[in-house]
Amino acid sequence: MKKAFLIGWKDVKLAFRDRAALLLMLAAPFLLTLGLGLVTGRFSGSSNTGISDIPFVIVNQDEGQLGTELVKVFESEDMADLLEPSSASDPVAARQAVDEDKLAAVIVIPAGFSESFFSSQDSIEAPAIELYSNPARPTSVGVITTILESFLARAEMIRAGSEVTLTQLLSTGRLQPQEVAAAAERMAEQQSEAGASNSSLTLKNVTESGAEVDFDVLAYMAPGMALMFLMFTTTNGGRSLLAEQRLGTLPRLLTTPVNTTQVLGGKVLGIFLTGAAQMLILIVASTLFFQLNWGDPLAVLLLVLAAVVGAVGWGMIITALARTPGQVSAVGSALMLGFGILGGSFINLDNMPNWFRVIAKITPNAWGLDGFNTLALGGGLANILTPILALLIMGVALFAISVFIINRRGFGQR
Repeated sequence: MKKAFLIGWKDVKLAFRDRAALLLMLAAPFLLTLGLGLVTGRFSGSSNTGISDIPFVIVNQDEGQLGTELVKVFESEDMADLLEPSSASDPVAARQAVDEDKLAAVIVIPAGFSESFFSSQDSIEAPAIELYSNPARPTSVGVITTILESFLARAEMIRAGSEVTLTQLLSTGRLQPQEVAAAAERMAEQQSEAGASNSSLTLKNVTESGAEVDFDVLAYMAPGMALMFLMFTTTNGGRSLLAEQRLGTLPRLLTTPVNTTQVLGGKVLGIFLTGAAQMLILIVASTLFFQLNWGDPLAVLLLVLAAVVGAVGWGMIITALARTPGQVSAVGSALMLGFGILGGSFINLDNMPNWFRVIAKITPNAWGLDGFNTLALGGGLANILTPILALLIMGVALFAISVFIINRRGFGQR
């Protein structure tokens, strides 16, 4: 065991002395995470989603209750970190500001909107609210559109409820036809005020203990980049194994008082330790520089070790099947990118079809991201036992197959 450890430790030191390898092991995933954080706005505002201070203008030409309540929704404290609304009286100038990319959108509430919306006369059609949007800011426009549609849906429910109530009052004789208009107006005002005062629904992600957890976009990106480049580390270790075999270093090593199991075990241990060190360094660096919360430290450590086991298994199977170090490098680079895409390092697997998510489970990236996302959202060790177990089974099974292939080809022979 001591001899295997010494061989593995020697390979770890060699790996961290290789400047080219360090660039791909540590610098590349760190810089990619930083770049993605900048692109998504992670460092540009107080909102953890990266979307904040969306500039837009509201032109309220309506003098009724509904228009006033819509303005209050957009100017509420709950929207302060997300929206930056302002009022204007000239819709033409506001549209011009959108065309000049100074605003994300303009909302024009037409005159008489409230009165016609809650009118009891079917012949009166409520004028439509105008949303003049900036095509260059689709995400910001989408946020504003969602809030606007939600408000209108709630207003429509209030109107429908008012109509049912008035119809029932008329049919039972409790309300006279000449009183309908006044009753509808009073009911609309009361329900609109009540709806506005109770419409602020706050969703909080909490742990089992009740502690609130904020979503951080980097909690998805950083593990994705780290897991993708972990595949480079494990395949690079396999490449060095074939390189030593071709150069004759490995056969000479086997002439010393060590057996094949110790040498192969030491080489695999070196790859494992290098991958684990790479992941832990990236986790510590992202914690210090990005203030990223990875979750329960013990659970993170066990998940890292399991992810490295899964990645080492894939690295060893490539090594066992390849004939030259160049083949390992080529296949390893392709596998790194392929697993990165398939495993969710660049795309959210929740948005993909079921068959895609099933195929993604052959990658350590998918299982690792599943675990890291669970921890970032407040989960604990008990919640990630399935990803850990899957990664361990994957790594052990692939390693067993690779050992069988390597032994049949003659380990240590040129």
